Amino acid sequence: MLKGISPVISPELLKVLAEMGHGDEIVLADAHFPGHTFNPKVLRADGIRIPELLEGILPLFELDSYVPAPLVMMAAVEGDTLDPKVEQSYMNAIRKTNPNVAPIERIGRFNFYDRAKECFAVVMTGETAKYGNIILKKGVTPCE
Repeated sequence: MLKGISPVISPELLKVLAEMGHGDEIVLADAHFPGHTFNPKVLRADGIRIPELLEGILPLFELDSYVPAPLVMMAAVEGDTLDPKVEQSYMNAIRKTNPNVAPIERIGRFNFYDRAKECFAVVMTGETAKYGNIILKKGVTPCE
């Protein structure tokens, strides 16, 4: 354990977050996401819900302020509906450290899969919400 770092952040995840450069992306994937199919770098965060993980990651991780949407989620497939409570719970966690963040961008399922292939890593979580995957784009850490 380290002081000031949430216990939901594993040593492996901390290493990956530190290795990422500005513009790199990471998927926080729900428990149903085929992470190993789309990306060779998969980390496990079993039993941890995505809002908890967001609260642990975002004090350490600058979101990209140079893009219109540093947060991306999957749009519902035709015939499905999104549960607005999922995005709301994510935004509540995100706004604790990023109160002025841009709204989440929604992209189609297969576009999301293609983007996941290009991400730095995928974190498989214990999130069970349908359409619960979110991509975070890392920004430049400001100098103090």
